[in-house]
Amino acid sequence: MLKTPKSYEAIVIGGGHAGCEAAHSLARRGHQTLLITMNIDTIGHMSCNPAIGGVAKGHLAREVDALGGVMGLVADASAIHYKRLNQSKGPAVRSSRAQCDMRAYRKNMQTTLMNTDHLDIKQGSVEDLHILREDGEWKVAGVISKLGVLYEADTVVVTTGTFLRGLCHVGLDNFKAGRAGDEAAYGLSATLADLNLEMGRLKTGTCPRLDARTIDWDGLERQKGDDPPRRFSFYHDPPMMEQVDCFITHTTSETHEIIAAATDRSPMFTGVIEGVGPRYCPSLEDKVVRFADKDQHQVFLEPQGLDTVEVYPNGLSTSLPLDAQIEFLATIPGLEHAEIMRPGYAVEYDFVNPVQLDHSMELRGVDGLFLAGQINGTSGYEEAAAQGLMAGINASMRICGQEPFVLGRDEAYIGVLIDDLVTSGVDEPYRMFTSRAEFRLLLREDNADWRLSEYGFELGLLSDEHYEKFSRKKEAIEAMRAFLADTMVGASQENLAVAGRSGIGGLGNGMTLEALLRRPDVDLESLRPLIAHVAPDEEFAPMNDETREAIEIQVQYEGYIERQREQVARRREMEEKRIPDTLDYSSVHGLSHEVREKLATVRPGNLGQASRISGVTPAAISALLVHLKAS
Repeated sequence: MLKTPKSYEAIVIGGGHAGCEAAHSLARRGHQTLLITMNIDTIGHMSCNPAIGGVAKGHLAREVDALGGVMGLVADASAIHYKRLNQSKGPAVRSSRAQCDMRAYRKNMQTTLMNTDHLDIKQGSVEDLHILREDGEWKVAGVISKLGVLYEADTVVVTTGTFLRGLCHVGLDNFKAGRAGDEAAYGLSATLADLNLEMGRLKTGTCPRLDARTIDWDGLERQKGDDPPRRFSFYHDPPMMEQVDCFITHTTSETHEIIAAATDRSPMFTGVIEGVGPRYCPSLEDKVVRFADKDQHQVFLEPQGLDTVEVYPNGLSTSLPLDAQIEFLATIPGLEHAEIMRPGYAVEYDFVNPVQLDHSMELRGVDGLFLAGQINGTSGYEEAAAQGLMAGINASMRICGQEPFVLGRDEAYIGVLIDDLVTSGVDEPYRMFTSRAEFRLLLREDNADWRLSEYGFELGLLSDEHYEKFSRKKEAIEAMRAFLADTMVGASQENLAVAGRSGIGGLGNGMTLEALLRRPDVDLESLRPLIAHVAPDEEFAPMNDETREAIEIQVQYEGYIERQREQVARRREMEEKRIPDTLDYSSVHGLSHEVREKLATVRPGNLGQASRISGVTPAAISALLVHLKAS
């Protein structure tokens, strides 16, 4: 075995979205870090749809940015089409999404990492983990590559995505790969299995890529991007790439007939695929079978970049044979003559049940070994990036001998994500939704910096310059809030005339600007003439659309927000009741055998987490509380 002369404080395995965030955060905190990946050229590659964000996923991307991660910056530098989703709905569910130039995203991510101090990048396939036994405890000490090279380190973050025993399927044909064109990782999968971990198989899929020159764009519904766009990063403002339109088409009843007739050659329906697929992002053949009453499904035609003719037909994920893919495409308006550049396929892979992790993302039983991304049973770039960032931060905390950094469910979608994983585990690919957050009105996209910038700065991931930018924004919001609350508008004829012309309505016997802003259909823009009239000498810091929206939400939803804060306070009482790591659940009277098993597996850190474990009843929580008080 060849041992490298250089040792590291941390090693990150894998250059996907989780690995990039983990490596960047460790290096930013000053640790000598190695990112080792099978192919340096594919660091930051967007294996599926080249888009960042979406419902709840946009929240995650902005939280990663608020903490000092790189996803938001790279997405903004690569975006070619922005769209804010749920804009007509409540502020809790509004989410940003950007179609990216996939090559630009990859290039920008690689440039960012290759210019990060303390970060080495090496190409290689990790075959094994170097694990030592010290004082009766297992501890990770490095990794061993396929070429027999030992890289030593104090901590290791595993972010292998879909590569653990990856198997790709096109019809009944299959081949070993983590994704089309890249080999799978078999040795590392065996190493993890040898640790007696609970593991399983999951499956995900992707769409065929189409040649834009063979698509009939006439007659398709054009979808323009937002102007101006809502960008992801709070702190950076990279130059905008050229913005392009996307298009919408639909499957037809004929499409569905062809797919139904081909299910006997589908690896999913014939049992060839063992892994469980994502319920909320099903393949086209799965949608046709599950929703047989629907005669069409929407398809978004999204460009993969400015310098490529490849188009991603979002909604046509499939693992049907290539001839069936060609046949059903010809039945979709605009795609009658479309040519496939890359066929759609499914990939199944090994994952580790995340109930075996602590909230720090560290694997229980092996000190210094952290897991992040799809290896934990999640799907999506944003879920992976969030985990990678937190795993990197906590690997750093372990190196420094500090307490783990854990976000609560009331602080961030990242906290919801990780708590769901380590408390409930997964039996299908986990995807974030706004409905998973109990306090989603507090966890809005617009206030991610308000919630998390302080943490990012304290962790050393946000620079002084970026934190100062946030502080100026916060001061501007607080100053405007105070002005609105303190400024009374009397019911004079002049004031009534200005209010009438602005569509604000009556002024009663006099009202504050804040009270007026609470009215339906009143925003800061409609208040502008009245503000200029009653306070002509008042000067305010410049406010962009995002700052104005933040103020409007704080004022208009204040009662609902306060109610959620009260709910959070009650929840924290449960979270503060700690459960010792060494508690023997067999000694707790009143627990069923099933509940004891679940508690022993998850090892909840407090009563709040214990109450969220499936099958742990309120009676069981009461029994636990009695036991803890007596002990």
